[in-house]
Amino acid sequence: MKSTSETAERETATEAVPAATARVLPPWARWVLLALAAAAVLYAPFYFAPFRVFQLTLVLVYAVVLLGLNLLVGYSGQISLGHGAFFAVGAYGTAILMRDGDIPYLLTLPIAAAVTFVLGLAFGVPALRLRGLYLALVTLSMAIFLPPLLKRFPELTGGSQGLSVEQPASPAWTGLAEDQWLYYVSLAVAVVAFVLVRNLLRSRAGRALLAVRENEAAAEVMGVRPSFYKTLAFAWSAMLAGVGGAVSTWVIGYVAPDSFTVVLSINLLAGLVIGGLASLSGAVYGAFFVMFVSSVAQDISGAAPGIASGLLIIAVMLIAPTGVAGLVRRLTAAARRRLAKE
Repeated sequence: MKSTSETAERETATEAVPAATARVLPPWARWVLLALAAAAVLYAPFYFAPFRVFQLTLVLVYAVVLLGLNLLVGYSGQISLGHGAFFAVGAYGTAILMRDGDIPYLLTLPIAAAVTFVLGLAFGVPALRLRGLYLALVTLSMAIFLPPLLKRFPELTGGSQGLSVEQPASPAWTGLAEDQWLYYVSLAVAVVAFVLVRNLLRSRAGRALLAVRENEAAAEVMGVRPSFYKTLAFAWSAMLAGVGGAVSTWVIGYVAPDSFTVVLSINLLAGLVIGGLASLSGAVYGAFFVMFVSSVAQDISGAAPGIASGLLIIAVMLIAPTGVAGLVRRLTAAARRRLAKE
């Protein structure tokens, strides 16, 4: 029987359109569907109320973070229960730069990316000696100790009260409201991140990551250096988490230690599993989970988010072991076979 990882590799979503859909629809129809989807995404901030636009903007932020986590977990076979820490570093770094350094918000993005890349690289080297449960526990420790650490430097981080920063205003020439402008800025960052990761996965480095995930010994025989690519995967993953943290500071205008607890890291990993490992579209599905399922469950009860996450993971593993993205591809393939019979 084929393993789940083999299935995930076979169904890897580095494609812009699922192959099954490509066979069902003629080229012109695919372009029409893509144009309609793009139009819906672009028109969304004009259709929905400001609060809903704010939520959709956070979905884009979480999609970037999960995209990075997917590089680490889905494509290199490592695990992280502390990705919320890198997210926090990007968010706090941006807030401090904007408040104390008076740096334009767009310039904080490459700085946050560079800082978290270096941190991920520094953490990735010692993490090479660990794997499985041990690596999960070490990364979990990051998520546990960071919030108390942030509270111990109130002059810099604002302590328990956190930091407030002025949200970026939309340029006058755009005629957009603030929430609409932030949505489009976040969308632009997300599109660039997805394009870069898609190209990365199609490159030699992406193929090396997959080889290392499947069999390190075999990959090394083929000339792939597992330690090098696993360390890079950690750095790339941390960098995208930092980018997401920077954009979240622009969107929310506030950072606090209690926003980056271990629960966030667990929700990110749960969202990735539910969305689909080794799948670009899985990061988007998982982002919707992190944003909406957790927030709705929190309104019901303080313990509800954990219960909802656990139940959904169990359900997804039973119904769709490759996540929502894999389920969508299976349904598309089933539709293709049915149309072929008619």
